[in-house]
Amino acid sequence: MKNLGILAPVFSLVGRQGIGDFGKEAYEFVDVLAKNKVSIWQILPMNPVGYGNSPYQPYSSYAGDEVYISGQGLYEMGLINSLPRKITTDHVDYEAVRNIKQRMLKRAYIAFLQREDLQDDYNQFVKETSWLETYANFITLKKYNYLSCWLEWPKKHKEWIEKKEYDIEKHRETIEYEKFIQYMFYKQWFALKEYANAKGIQIVGDIPIYVGIDSADVWANKNTFLLDEHHYPTFIAGVPPDYFSATGQRWGNPLYDWDYLEENNFQFWIERLAWSSKLFDQIRIDHFRGFDTYWKIPASSPTAILGSWHEAPGYALFDTIKEQLPTISIVAEDLGLLRQEVLDLRDHYHLPGMEIIQFVLDLDSEEIRKEEKRNVYVYSGTHDNNTLLGFLEECTEKQRKNLEKQYKDYNGKTIYDKIMNSLLHSLQDTVIFPLQDVLCLNQETRLNTPGTVGAPNWQWKLKELNSFEIHLKTLLEEIL
Repeated sequence: MKNLGILAPVFSLVGRQGIGDFGKEAYEFVDVLAKNKVSIWQILPMNPVGYGNSPYQPYSSYAGDEVYISGQGLYEMGLINSLPRKITTDHVDYEAVRNIKQRMLKRAYIAFLQREDLQDDYNQFVKETSWLETYANFITLKKYNYLSCWLEWPKKHKEWIEKKEYDIEKHRETIEYEKFIQYMFYKQWFALKEYANAKGIQIVGDIPIYVGIDSADVWANKNTFLLDEHHYPTFIAGVPPDYFSATGQRWGNPLYDWDYLEENNFQFWIERLAWSSKLFDQIRIDHFRGFDTYWKIPASSPTAILGSWHEAPGYALFDTIKEQLPTISIVAEDLGLLRQEVLDLRDHYHLPGMEIIQFVLDLDSEEIRKEEKRNVYVYSGTHDNNTLLGFLEECTEKQRKNLEKQYKDYNGKTIYDKIMNSLLHSLQDTVIFPLQDVLCLNQETRLNTPGTVGAPNWQWKLKELNSFEIHLKTLLEEIL
């Protein structure tokens, strides 16, 4: 039977405090998936986000964002006496959510300190979590410096991780509080993941190939990146000009010093993937082509035009991954214009790739494309796409007529229905639908528009679960 998946970031689930979190509603969502024989739940990164609320520019590759901690879970543990008022909304107001969660967590922490029955479990988490102290120090100093980028901190803070010339123990109470937040985040996440796995559902997590400059990752591993003597990036990541953008995309992430990484047996990547493999059953790595060749842009350049291609040691990296993490399951995000060597790298390690129907539709032909079966996850769209309905609404009348002729042999009242059914009957073993496409929603509900920052990106969420369950059942009736 085909593997069916739903792409649903946790923040887009129904939630009691204005955001999807690890509470009761997440378990109900899992129940709906299991009842309809959906075997994959793909999510987006859940790390702490900063400006713009993008999950792809977090403060850490390891830590979890407190917004996902369930107040109901804290209440059931006896750490808070009452729940905040219920907020029902179709979008996430991150500032309001943070205010609610922070007040709740501070109350919970006071109660936690008095709970002897939780201390052994907490101490075991601290002992087994090698990145925890470093992150807690980083986020404590960041908050002490009014959330400014660590590059703007006083020199003793900026270089504390190497030189220890600042008495960070004066912040010990805050550091311990931050460690408690991570304990609660992962206690709740692992419980939810265990529940999903018991229902036969695999979690596909998502990690970007690059990390943000304003992160504990860079602060604590400066030698791993191409930085100058003041720790600013000398070169940054992005992609060159193409038919999407005449100036390319200047992402701003610092580039890896691949020579240094290779000399150190790729330890930064091994540790990052090892932790992610505990959190997820499969790991989708964004921008997989960067392991073959990457676009190197001078940090001083205002656009991505002046960059150049450079080869990365992809085979050496994945040989090391295979040796040290033999059971890890990776999905390669292999989208875009690629040279053959990227596909060769992917196939050498038998990694499944991705195909987005919106990218492969031929809008100017009446003939349907010939489908080739290969190791691929096929999607109606991802977090960076318009919804499928929004995409079709932007087509010209001529293009829609072409699609009608291409998909005439598939069941459905509309071209939307026919395309969705074609994916369900495709040769590929795995098909994944975003929440919005199951619900047949328009472009107003898309998660992100690349090249833009802030609202309404990363804000859309479900108000209630019933309509999703009804649409999902209807969509899948033909093959179940």
